Formats: sequence, structure tokens, C-alpha cells
Amino acid sequence: MRAIVSSANGPVVQDVPMPKPGPGQVLVRVRACSLNRADLLIMQGLAHGFAGGANTPMGLEWAGEVAEVGTGVTKWQVGDRVMGAGFAAFAEYTLGFDWMIYAIPAGVSYEQAATLPVALQTMHDAISSNGQLVAGQSVLIQGASSAVGLMGMQVAKFLGAGLVIGTSTSAQRRERLSEFGADLAIDTKAADWVAQVSKATKGKGVDLLIDFVAGSLINGSLQATRIGGRMVNIGRLDGNSGEFDFDLHNMRRITYIGASFRSRTPQELMAVIERTASVLGPAVADGVLKLPIDKLYQLDEAAEALARMARNEHFGKIVLEV
Repeated sequence: MRAIVSSANGPVVQDVPMPKPGPGQVLVRVRACSLNRADLLIMQGLAHGFAGGANTPMGLEWAGEVAEVGTGVTKWQVGDRVMGAGFAAFAEYTLGFDWMIYAIPAGVSYEQAATLPVALQTMHDAISSNGQLVAGQSVLIQGASSAVGLMGMQVAKFLGAGLVIGTSTSAQRRERLSEFGADLAIDTKAADWVAQVSKATKGKGVDLLIDFVAGSLINGSLQATRIGGRMVNIGRLDGNSGEFDFDLHNMRRITYIGASFRSRTPQELMAVIERTASVLGPAVADGVLKLPIDKLYQLDEAAEALARMARNEHFGKIVLEV
């Protein structure tokens, strides 16, 4: 079968052996797969958790139909339309554990479905499970114009958030944040961005801040979060390290939570997926939660698609058709 494989020359199309489902696994005929920023690391031959490595099929998110089931699988049957986050997604066929897979609702295309699993489970886990959002509370998504950030604003609204604030340093992207649930869009390059958050929250700061940026914005984020509030770190687009004001953190009594999926056990991941499917599944079926597709490419155009992501030219998800 054809797959996109990382190599010294970048991502290339290669013929690789067809995978065979083991116990508890399903073989999926991939119809569409979408790009994530972690793919840029995997493209260089680096590992992302258990995914990646030199000369291995790339990709972390897919949609298709079940082609074969392994022993012990009762939840899925051949022909079922499914989507999931998993390894080796940029291929004609991929494997998934039966408990890591979501059903694709009727009316949702493969291309649309391929954009959803990572964003849905990441944001439900961040906002509800770790962020402990209570209906009516305020939420700030730091780095809201990313695909997962766009989903985060929608999930926050769906879960009953009052005020939703999204940040982006791009004026063009800020103009679109209201389409995805933002009541207020803020430029964190503005010297008074924390004051803008304070004004919008009547001097308190937000109840919950979801952080995709970290780096040099971390202390501003602490200031923008209310005393006794919560911050959940998802990404570090502005750097993995930086100055952290421990006194500010202490005095504002902020709970700062790391939420990586890469250090979780299978049992923990299973619980995340079950909660996501139960709570957000109906909203996906009703079209309440969805992501824009930035651009469609064919599988053999993966290098071009990854280059577009690396240049940060996209808004929404870049999707490969298989």
C-alpha cells in the first residue's frame, strides 16, 4: 500500500507492507487524513510520543471505513464509517484500537471527520476534565486561531461558558474568531492586552485560560487569569521555557495544569475518548462543532501540504484525500 514516510529527503510516498489487525484492533481503509503540528517534527524523523521515527509512516489523524477486525472486536463491523487519532495515518490503510475510534455521524464527510478527533478530545479534556468549567464562567483561549483553538472556543460555548475570549496576533484571523464562538478577540502583541481582558471581566480576569502559547506570554496569562482561577497548558508555540513569575503565580493562587496525552496510560486515554464521545458526539452530529478545511491535497501532495503548515499560511485544517 502507499504511505507517506519520513526520510532524509523529507516526506516521500513509498510502498509499505499492509498492516494486519491484532487482538482488539481494526484495519481502516483511510479516505482522508489531516495534518497536525506534531507532523512537522515527525517529518524530520523525530518521535512524538510513540509515533514517528525515521522511515516510518507519518500522520496522527484519519477517517475511513473498517476493512477488517481483529480478534475480540465486537464494537465495530466491516464497513463502519469511523474516525480516530492514531499512528501511521498518512496511508491507504491504518490500524486503530477499537476503543480509540469514534463513529462518523451521518452527513459528516470523510474530509470533515478527519479534522475532528484530536481537537475534540483535546479540548473536552482541557476545558471540562482539567479546566473544570462551570456554566457561566469565562474562558480565554490563548492562541485561538489554531485549529484546536477554534474547536476550543466552540466547545467552551457548548459547555455553557459565558464570556469566551480568543487571542491571535493576526488581524485577519482575529476577524474570524467570532465565527467560532469568540465574544472578544484580542491581540497579545498589544501592550494593554491584559488590561483588555481585565476590562472585559470587570477587573477579575478569566476563570479558565487554555494556553497554546506559553513562552514569553506566560506571566501575562497569569495576570489575565482571576485569583483562584485555572490555567491548562496544551501547547508551547512561543517556546518550551521562559521566565515564570513564581510570586505572581503564588499570590494569584492559580492552578496551572499540564495536559499532555503522551504520558497517559491506555486506561486514561480510554476514559478521555469515552467522555468526549458521550458529551460532544451529539453536537458533532448536529453540526454544532466543526472545523474549517483550509485546503485539500492528494496523498502524494503531502510534502506541499506540510510546507504550507510550516509557513503558517493555513486557517483551520489541512486535509489529505486518500
